[in-house]
Amino acid sequence: MRSTAAPVQGSEIAPAYAAARARLGLVAVLLVVASLGWVWTARQMRGMDGGPWTSLGTLGWFLTVWVVMMAAMMLPSVAPTIALYSKVTREQSPMSPWLFTGGYLLTWAGAGLVAYAVGALAGALFGDALGWDRAGRPVAAATLMVAAVYELTPLKSVCLSKCRSPLGTLLGSWRGGRSGALRMGMRNGAWCVGCCWALMASLFALGVMSVTWMAFVAALIAVDKTLPWRRGLTYATAAVLLAVGLILAVAPHALPGLTIPSGQTMQMG
Repeated sequence: MRSTAAPVQGSEIAPAYAAARARLGLVAVLLVVASLGWVWTARQMRGMDGGPWTSLGTLGWFLTVWVVMMAAMMLPSVAPTIALYSKVTREQSPMSPWLFTGGYLLTWAGAGLVAYAVGALAGALFGDALGWDRAGRPVAAATLMVAAVYELTPLKSVCLSKCRSPLGTLLGSWRGGRSGALRMGMRNGAWCVGCCWALMASLFALGVMSVTWMAFVAALIAVDKTLPWRRGLTYATAAVLLAVGLILAVAPHALPGLTIPSGQTMQMG
């Protein structure tokens, strides 16, 4: 019996292969950008870790460091989503994936602006009352515990599902053109902020200018978004945050890598 299947033409394979190679190249470039962000951030933060509730400096300086930080921390875990977007839009402008990435980081820049405003407002309202030897320590510990609880909420679950399975979200909110790419990146960034805001609050509570804690939070985010054991990882992340919060509350000097606001840096155990 003669087969009726049409032979696969080389002209059909070549474009698909080229598109796959282009997406792989895009992911590689994103990882290089993230690596450069880590190097630049580490240099900028050298000697600036003041421990929990480290001073954020001027608005312009903070936002610059914050955006580079977000590129370093978030691009590795969001790279598959950007590659998926690139696959869907391969017939459109080659700039579209980069505009999507820019929109994603723009949303995180907005989150950083909100964080700066909250910090400035808290400082203006409470002043020295938030010092480490007064309310600063229990507030920092409570922030970690709130982050642990948030990991188990339905809102966290919804936001995480959008980050882990982005195809339906991308197709359901499709916008064409360059402005559409930017808007879709911003929308994806909003889901990511909803997923990770409590973890980022934990970074402020541990020392936002600490590369050690930055790497710790980035690792939690990457594990949360990319590994398949969703519920088990959620409970594990909550347990880790709760444990760190409890140590911060009762024995902060026992927490490896924590800079006590007096200026004494604890050595890594």
